[in-house]
Amino acid sequence: MRTSIASVLALLFASQAAVAQNQEQEPSPNPVEEQEVDASQEDGPAEGSGEAVQAAPATANPAAMDEAEEWDVTNPRGATIRQVPIRTDEGTWMDVDVSPDGRTIAFALLGDIYTMPISGGTPTRIAEGLAWEVQPRFSPDGRRIAFTSDRGGGDNIWLMNADGSDKRQLTKENFRLLNQPSWSPDGAYIVAKKHFTTQRSLGTGEIWLYHVSGGGGVQLVERAGEALQKELGEPTYDPNGEAIYYSRNVTSGPIFEYAQDSTQGTFAIERYELATGEVTTAVSGYGGAVRPQPSPDGRNIAFIRRDKNQTELWVKDVSSGEQRMIYGDLDMDMQETWAVYGFYPLMDWMPDSSSLVLWAGGKLRRVEADGSGSTIIPFSVNDTRGVADAPHPIIPVAPDSFMARIPRFTSVSPDGRTVVFESLGKLYSKPVGGGSARRLTTGDDGSLELWPSFSRDGKRLTWIKWTDRDLAHVMVANSNGSGARAIT
Repeated sequence: MRTSIASVLALLFASQAAVAQNQEQEPSPNPVEEQEVDASQEDGPAEGSGEAVQAAPATANPAAMDEAEEWDVTNPRGATIRQVPIRTDEGTWMDVDVSPDGRTIAFALLGDIYTMPISGGTPTRIAEGLAWEVQPRFSPDGRRIAFTSDRGGGDNIWLMNADGSDKRQLTKENFRLLNQPSWSPDGAYIVAKKHFTTQRSLGTGEIWLYHVSGGGGVQLVERAGEALQKELGEPTYDPNGEAIYYSRNVTSGPIFEYAQDSTQGTFAIERYELATGEVTTAVSGYGGAVRPQPSPDGRNIAFIRRDKNQTELWVKDVSSGEQRMIYGDLDMDMQETWAVYGFYPLMDWMPDSSSLVLWAGGKLRRVEADGSGSTIIPFSVNDTRGVADAPHPIIPVAPDSFMARIPRFTSVSPDGRTVVFESLGKLYSKPVGGGSARRLTTGDDGSLELWPSFSRDGKRLTWIKWTDRDLAHVMVANSNGSGARAIT
């Protein structure tokens, strides 16, 4: 089957280029979508099209010419970085992965990535700095690690050697950002979630496939529509390389809702067949099903489910369909909210499919697949994190004078020489031809002076005076503001 799957993937990449050559992209009805710039379109053409592009010469920006150096996330210009000591044997929201030989685990802690023997101990930091780097995944041969990093300016998929050397950016999106990588069993491809937003900034995901040599990628699982705001993500390869598992919000309608009822099966795990494109439901039911992780032997799928207010680890037998809970003390998942990075941190099976390694209660834990128990994998981190000093701009809160930006309710005198307007709740008069504005009235009782209007002969002026205590009064006065009195 591997040969046929490889052929299908090759056809997917080839067909994408052919379609891009023969079809023009339709304008998007979503103004946010028009801002999208695919990584493969840095010079303009559609992905893989090879089309020539005519472009007007860029106009130099004098201000930018003095800043030829590109922005570096790991070394921001002008920032003062302090190293803060970190000494801990616990962590929060830690992604974890097991090496193919079962001897090593990789995990993320506070935006850095570590490796450590499966038995525990003092981990080695292999990705560090100001960049936020999470979700490590060992390659099938154990020599490389795929991970999510923003060191290029936004979340993309990166690769590095297992010792942390030779970091390089695989995907190069600058608007539709990516996360949650998963290797194909032959190590030739990586599947990941690409995030799409809508006018609300909320959005959904698509599943995209990338060759490890780079390129613009191929869309596998498409979002249902441009207005969709419900999550789709957490992709992971089936162990035989024939399919992709992922989680999706299966409730009706396109609009995201806060405080969703996770006990009613909001999310389900689906399976996308690479050879045919067929999509089927792999796991569903009350309490939902998220964070799919198939066992290396292909017999089981581990997943996260909610039982009332408790998040639990479950396993489904692929052949029989039996589902059973094997660990009931996980931290709360994110099914009620919006989870761009996934509903629970990455977890992984041991190579012999006998147990899983995951994070819960601040610790890394090894949970037996038969539910017979769990053990803590101890670790102790003693290093630092770079923290930038917070900017403190000096902003005058109450200057003696300032420029009013919103004059309102203007009224021009019948002779066209004077304009009266409201600003900051008071009336002002100013010559139409220019000059300084002057306060029209002298009252300082905290009232609002609104909607001025000249009489037809221009000798009188009326307006509305408002206070919260006395409410509204109609005022009249001479055109210069003198002799003001209430007539209602």
